[in-house]
Amino acid sequence: MSLTDRALFAEVAQDLPMSLHSSLRCEAGELLALVGPSGAGKTSMMRVLAGLMRPQSGKVVVGGEVWCDTQQGIWLPPQRRHVGLVFQNYALMPHLSAQGNVTLSLLHLPPTERSRQARHWLDHVGLSADQQDRRPAALSGGQQQRVAVARALAREPSLLLLDEPFSAVDQMNRQGLYRLLADLRRELEIPIILVTHDLNEARMLADRLVVMDAGRVLQTGTPASIHDAPRNARVADLVGIHNRFQGVWLGKAGTTGMGRMRWVATTSKGMRGDAPVLTVRDKGRLPDGQEVTWVIPSDGITLLAPGAHAPGDFAAEVVEARHLGEITLATLALAAVPGAPLRLTLSGAQRQRLVAGARCWVRLAMDKVHVMPVRSP
Repeated sequence: MSLTDRALFAEVAQDLPMSLHSSLRCEAGELLALVGPSGAGKTSMMRVLAGLMRPQSGKVVVGGEVWCDTQQGIWLPPQRRHVGLVFQNYALMPHLSAQGNVTLSLLHLPPTERSRQARHWLDHVGLSADQQDRRPAALSGGQQQRVAVARALAREPSLLLLDEPFSAVDQMNRQGLYRLLADLRRELEIPIILVTHDLNEARMLADRLVVMDAGRVLQTGTPASIHDAPRNARVADLVGIHNRFQGVWLGKAGTTGMGRMRWVATTSKGMRGDAPVLTVRDKGRLPDGQEVTWVIPSDGITLLAPGAHAPGDFAAEVVEARHLGEITLATLALAAVPGAPLRLTLSGAQRQRLVAGARCWVRLAMDKVHVMPVRSP
């Protein structure tokens, strides 16, 4: 069977008991992350995939096998779906050893084969022989989650579902689990769905993101494509784009493919003031005078060395600088754009000179600016 034939396709349409109108596709060997606020529908979609919730209307196909089709009256219960599930709270049996917990997924095999397979998968996720014989209470959070992953994989699933799998694990163990998942992904040729509230985790692990809100998919794409070009202001908020501003579209610039936009800021008195006119990419879809929201990714902002500024760069003052280990989170106030703070995440030697009150210059890469129209309510 080809990788395309092993893909997951799902679509759901319902209003009760919660609104969920979404569709997604995940290829074999791909990790798809569902992101969004609480109540967005992420866990509900996962429950539909696992067979734990029957939708009012929907279809789920995995590897060419129909697991759900409400129009045809098809509904496979969870035990008939080849799904590996990894939960946030591990869901291990406290009275069983790590090996015993994995063996529960292998009851269809003869007893001796169950033991051998359980040991195989626990070895695979990096647990020692001693740890495999311990009960969950004698294992760390990271070790318990490795047992949960081994148990899910022992089912030889056609689909792997990860529901906030790392949120209960401390940061040090979490990094080890990230590496484990990265290693497993290279071996598993099945669709993998990850539900997470951690945007950094989603961007680091996922091939594509599905941004959900109020039961609907707002945008699907690679982490980089969504971060650089969110579909609308709501998506920008949900994926944590900090540098989002207001403007007014002025029309075409002299250069083909470029347009002019006035950066509209808010003064300290709450009044709107006009800042400089920027020359940015023009897709030819905006009428003159259109109010817009625009974003610029962090890699489109450069903190300049002293004396290196040029016409078009912006003078700034450091409002706040938080030095957090290897990175610094800084907020800058631009002299030309009152009320439009610029937020940076910096690493390297340049961040050492950033202290509150310091003066500096920044350069914005206009080709990385993404402009979105403000829709009337």
